[in-house]
Amino acid sequence: MARLIVDNKQIETDDGVTLLQACLDNEIYIPNLCYLKEMDNPPGSCRLCLVEIDGHSQPITSCTVTVKEGMVIRTDTEHVRRLQRTAFELLLSVHRVDCKNCPANRKCELQRIAKFLHFGLKLVRLDQLERETTVVQDHPCLEYVPTRCVLCGKCVFVCQKKNGQAVLSFAKRGLDTVISFFGEEDKATATCEECYACAEVCPVAALLMKEQ
Repeated sequence: MARLIVDNKQIETDDGVTLLQACLDNEIYIPNLCYLKEMDNPPGSCRLCLVEIDGHSQPITSCTVTVKEGMVIRTDTEHVRRLQRTAFELLLSVHRVDCKNCPANRKCELQRIAKFLHFGLKLVRLDQLERETTVVQDHPCLEYVPTRCVLCGKCVFVCQKKNGQAVLSFAKRGLDTVISFFGEEDKATATCEECYACAEVCPVAALLMKEQ
């Protein structure tokens, strides 16, 4: 076991876990989108789980840090919150907010983070950036809505973990990056129709099961 000080509170956690997981296990919420407990190498790509750690000159992503005995961490400083709100605002600039028509409404991770950060879902400082708007419906089992997708990568990870070989991945680059399906249709159907792990893990309903 390792003992840590988080926001002036001592917690205990198993050795070898990530700092983010240690905090979540002790009911200390840190905003995050791209993290899953099962990941050996979390990507830290959403930049939302930043914390300050004694010994580090700048905030660091808590999902990429392994706990050590005696660590002192601050999750709620003004600097951390400012960086988290900036990262969240940038994410919203490429996310089409349409909560009332979204299946994830009231159980959306973006709504939870916005509430936690006291940050509105409506852009104020930034302009909305246009991304691919076509709903992908050519997959036999799944529907993909790119304008909702936050590119967290959870779907790719769970597909790889459950099936041994992912049948979806990131495609294109930069602002045009999307989740793409690949493989023969018969194989995709056989793999996906008994799974749907990607749709279940999606935090924003960008991946949906087609109605049977």
